[in-house]
Amino acid sequence: MRPLRLFFAATLILSATTAVHAKCGNSSAGFNEWRDNLITNSQRYGIKARVAKSALSGVTYNSKVIRLDRNQKSFKLSFKQFYAKRVNNAMIRRGQKLGQTYGRIFRRIEKQFGVPAPVILAIWGLETNYGGYIGNMSVMRSLATLAYDCRRSQFFSNELIAALHIVQRGDMKPSEMRGAWAGEIGQTQFLASSYMKYAIDYDGNGRRDLIRSVPDVLGSTANYLAKKGWRRGQSWGPGTANYNVLKKWNKASVYVQTISVMAEKIGN
Repeated sequence: MRPLRLFFAATLILSATTAVHAKCGNSSAGFNEWRDNLITNSQRYGIKARVAKSALSGVTYNSKVIRLDRNQKSFKLSFKQFYAKRVNNAMIRRGQKLGQTYGRIFRRIEKQFGVPAPVILAIWGLETNYGGYIGNMSVMRSLATLAYDCRRSQFFSNELIAALHIVQRGDMKPSEMRGAWAGEIGQTQFLASSYMKYAIDYDGNGRRDLIRSVPDVLGSTANYLAKKGWRRGQSWGPGTANYNVLKKWNKASVYVQTISVMAEKIGN
């Protein structure tokens, strides 16, 4: 999971986070009341009542998510340890092969966004092993649990409201939104707020589907980096402007360094 990284106005965000954050809790005791209150007041956050009810009714507190949130150890490793744990030669070779398989899409992406294939492939591989494992936990349940939990209630309240907007926009049904424990969605693990801001319909079917559509996944990842300031035609090693853009993808230095090195190897 990446360290934590809406399209709607600041006043709406403030309204949502204030209302939800005010009733946070550190155990399951008050969760159901908190959830039902959110459903009742969903229109305050721009969410239709029927959307909130379909997405959240029956959602329960997930103590496993809380345990995982309190036990993030991978990012305390050295770069050498982290790279050895997450990357191997088979991943590099597969990235190179996928670069050929989706060559036409990558050429279109680089022309449009300026982001080269190896960088996107490195992110794709590192996040979910090229879509091999995107997680199977309910995004709504995870986000509701973390929004209710007092440790980072404001942050996850934003993400939960964003996830409800994804459903309301028609991109996915709540049952389709399954991902990592902290609510990341899709093959490059977008948080819901990033999904709302940067996900694009790159296959032209009218939906932004970062779970099943490879073109949407690759195009959206490039769009994210481009919007964050990616500089066309420049390198991405430490000390470069593009390396700083990768830091906006992930704040952990070992993660960013791994993306950079992995991309170099895929590109060779």
